[in-house]
Amino acid sequence: GTKKKAACPGLGLFYTVLSSFLFSVASLFLKKIEDVHSVEVSAFRCVFQMAFVLPGLIYYKTGFLGPKGKRIFLFFRGFLGSTAMVLLYYSYQVMPLADATVITFTNPVFTSLLAWIFLKEKYSIWDLLFTLFAITGVIPIARPPFLFGSHVTGIEGSYTDHLKGTIAAIASAVSAASTFVILRKVGKSVHYFLSIWYYAVIGLIGCVIALFVLNEWRLPHCGKDRVLLILIGVLGLGGQIFLTKALQIEKAGPVSIVKTMDVVFAFILQILFLNHLPTWWTVGGALCVVASSSGTAIRKWRQSVKKAKQSEI
Repeated sequence: GTKKKAACPGLGLFYTVLSSFLFSVASLFLKKIEDVHSVEVSAFRCVFQMAFVLPGLIYYKTGFLGPKGKRIFLFFRGFLGSTAMVLLYYSYQVMPLADATVITFTNPVFTSLLAWIFLKEKYSIWDLLFTLFAITGVIPIARPPFLFGSHVTGIEGSYTDHLKGTIAAIASAVSAASTFVILRKVGKSVHYFLSIWYYAVIGLIGCVIALFVLNEWRLPHCGKDRVLLILIGVLGLGGQIFLTKALQIEKAGPVSIVKTMDVVFAFILQILFLNHLPTWWTVGGALCVVASSSGTAIRKWRQSVKKAKQSEI
């Protein structure tokens, strides 16, 4: 039969904008927390994920381990997804919010590259150009001294922390891209709730182990930080729910393009609430990365539309 159209045109894109806003506010609250390690924040986020997913697993009777042939993929999806979250939160804490957001937005080009390597998907000269363009956008944000001199301005704290945050943000983007490739490999054979369950459980176990090794486990001293921790968990969960709903009723291409609102909100919130004006280097890098990510999304969207028409013929 014919595919049922969405009841409200543009609802999926609205959900995407709302998801971007919730994720951005959660990252702002993370910047406001003063005495909590990024790994501990990630552990609280995993607890909220588990509390949300557990009733769904029971209702849909999916089990807690998944199909035998898919468990290894689910494990790596959980490990890489939680690693991406911890690295992202760390980069938010040690570098400007807009800088970290822009760098992590390079994950679409890494997804194309990893899908070419592991899934044998097509990787054209355009994909290579978008990848190089994204890397070009990261350079003015990282501002390595051998290119920009020893006196680097517009950063938070020391340049060493800024460099660590840059490396963490890039590693987070690569880890997130790896999870997308794994989810493509698994396909629809595994329920979405089960994927989140592995992400939350493995993430929580890893975070608890890391906190004891680092000796960083402690409850926030003030009530404000405790409230912010709860809000980060709630907003992160809400952002994921709305993004999932957006992908259910809208094509992935338009959603990926509208998702660039993450960068816009990061700039706005950084200026309004953190009193930190982004440098022109950051703005230029952001334009390169957003253009690269949008180009990748549009190209993949056109390819999927072309395949759909060919299958209909």
